[in-house]
Amino acid sequence: MERLVSHGPATTSLQDGQFRTLKHDDTFAVFDHSGDALAGPSGPEGLYNCDTRFLSHLQLTVEQSQPKLLSSGLSDDNTTFTCDLTNPDLYDAGGKLALPQGSLHFRRSFILWEAGLFGRMAITNFGDRPRRIRIEVAFAADFADLFEVRGTKRRRHGQHHPPAVGSDRVTLSYTGLDKKRLTTAVRFFPTPARLTGDMAVFDVEVPARQTQIVFIEVSCNSEGTRRPVPASFLLALRDSRRALRTRCAQAAGVTTSNDVFNRTVSRSISDLYTLTTNLPSGPYPYAGIPWFSTVFGRDALITAWEMLWFDPTIARGVLRHLALNQATEENPAADAEPGKILHEARGGEMASLGEVPFKHYYGSVDSTPLFLFLAGAYLTRTGDLDFIRGLAPHLEAATAWLDAYGDRDGDGFVEYGSRTAKGLTNQGWKDSYDAVFHADGTLARGPIALAEVQGYVYGARLAMADILERTGQASRAREQAARAQTLREQFDRHFFDEELGAYVLALDGDKRPCRVRTSNAGHALFSGIAYPERAASVVKCLMTSDSFSGWGVRTVASREARYNPISYHDGSVWPHDNAMIAAGFSRYGFRREAARIFEGLFAASTYIDLQRLPELFCGFPRRRGQGPTFYPVACSPQAWAAAAPLSLLQSSIGLVFDADAGEIVFDHPVLPEFLDDITLRRLSLGGKAIDVVLKRAGRQTVVEVLAGEEGLGVVNKSGGAAQRT
Repeated sequence: MERLVSHGPATTSLQDGQFRTLKHDDTFAVFDHSGDALAGPSGPEGLYNCDTRFLSHLQLTVEQSQPKLLSSGLSDDNTTFTCDLTNPDLYDAGGKLALPQGSLHFRRSFILWEAGLFGRMAITNFGDRPRRIRIEVAFAADFADLFEVRGTKRRRHGQHHPPAVGSDRVTLSYTGLDKKRLTTAVRFFPTPARLTGDMAVFDVEVPARQTQIVFIEVSCNSEGTRRPVPASFLLALRDSRRALRTRCAQAAGVTTSNDVFNRTVSRSISDLYTLTTNLPSGPYPYAGIPWFSTVFGRDALITAWEMLWFDPTIARGVLRHLALNQATEENPAADAEPGKILHEARGGEMASLGEVPFKHYYGSVDSTPLFLFLAGAYLTRTGDLDFIRGLAPHLEAATAWLDAYGDRDGDGFVEYGSRTAKGLTNQGWKDSYDAVFHADGTLARGPIALAEVQGYVYGARLAMADILERTGQASRAREQAARAQTLREQFDRHFFDEELGAYVLALDGDKRPCRVRTSNAGHALFSGIAYPERAASVVKCLMTSDSFSGWGVRTVASREARYNPISYHDGSVWPHDNAMIAAGFSRYGFRREAARIFEGLFAASTYIDLQRLPELFCGFPRRRGQGPTFYPVACSPQAWAAAAPLSLLQSSIGLVFDADAGEIVFDHPVLPEFLDDITLRRLSLGGKAIDVVLKRAGRQTVVEVLAGEEGLGVVNKSGGAAQRT
């Protein structure tokens, strides 16, 4: 067959340069916009399972030329990635134009399901005569550990085996230094004209105005399904969509007067359930793609809290899994101590060999108090005392950790300091090496007591007090409540700085305060440790132009020594951080300020691809007619960022659940300026559900019950008496 070639300088589409992602349970994939995975040095593209890259290269060419990208996108439910391509101008050997650009249309669709990638490419000929076209699909598997992909250097690797090539399939394999054999099975339909260990070639005859279809199936550690490849694609499509619909059906529904915000919420919900993995212990939201698609303690605890009003089953799954993986002994190499809650779990070769300490790693100071905090919030939200009773040994062990290990020097505050050289230097949520510093910019030395962690410990002790009271242990409940109040007094004395008008970032190992204005102060409002008389000052500090960029509250105020809007933690804007700050504002009655944060983050989302809030963005000031500046390696989707709009919505409308009274309360609700009404459907409590609508009425917000089950009360505190269905 005569070969055609491409000429001309325009070889790259203007749409190139961003990634598309798919995920199902422990498998995720990263593509470029054309549907290829061209993994270069530290490039994230590929197909991953359990922290190992099972496909590092996937590239489509047409007559040895790259197709032109027309468009690409994810389905609204995140189950399908589709890209539309066309042929470039193709010339015969004599230089004559043989196939003009735009004659053929290629639609590539990909689905992930049960450790497999399923692809379908429809080739349509829009010309008036048949076309015979050569399609090449190149593929490779480097079996790289995720940490190696991220940039960690390895001196030794395992053994790559020769590919096993059949008529329609290839099996690539590797045996790691941990003696585990990994395989990637690649199947095609129809049978390729030529198949080698790294390329499938199809000579496709496409009649005029008709379509031909090519399928691919890639399986991790499996020979793939026994079904024909086309049937496998269709079943994966059906099952993935059905599973997502089932997950979403158990949660509340949100619609508003703003169609743009409705799309933002819809994407957030799809992202959250895409990131949620069905573990044996229950649903668990993995932190984010590509680098954090695994179990993280802190991330999941905060995500579950943000989603708690919306879907409490997520919190239940998170609490159960972390309880089952709670540390039971001291292990300095993993920063583990009895009762401590997991920070991170990894399944790759490097974690298995101990080259990184993250197989089961416990190096976070806040996961343990947040575990207790979430348990208390779950009980308040649901009244599910039987489940909490089942967690009792784990709650007791976590509380004991606060006393025996958390307070390293006996001063009443919980501090951190890594016990392994391979561990994290900073162990709060701002875990960059330079995230904790003094006013002159010098880094703080440990052990370090972070402001927000003391607030989490305060909330944890109050949660335990409530749980103990409900389980008939009144004297122990009073003890925990008293310890919480003592901590509150000490915290105010040592952390509040009159000159800053806010709480300091931390106390260093010499008990010197880090007198820096940071977003951490807002978490003192989130947890409730702040005295009410301090709240107005903290809110004012965080909402000045130094701290509030217009998109959200910066991690570090712009006048501080280490402020850098392009940094990871020293001046950037994180959606989850702002959601927690807004919840703190709402707790102390500053709902209009919470609504301002809500408006800023929503406005940012309108400039972002897929209206998907990323892990973070840069902290530059908001400018009229321009969107936020993106952080170069932010994960997207990221669970606690995806959940932020749901949390911000709750904070603005003052949504509170009183399981004991059987009432859903709207405490002085405020609608942000971009919303005139909000409809919440399937809002559940105690096995009953209601539909309600909140509408703006001047400066007030009215709440109307649309439908509901008898015995479930609705209270609008700005409107007076309870309305009972």
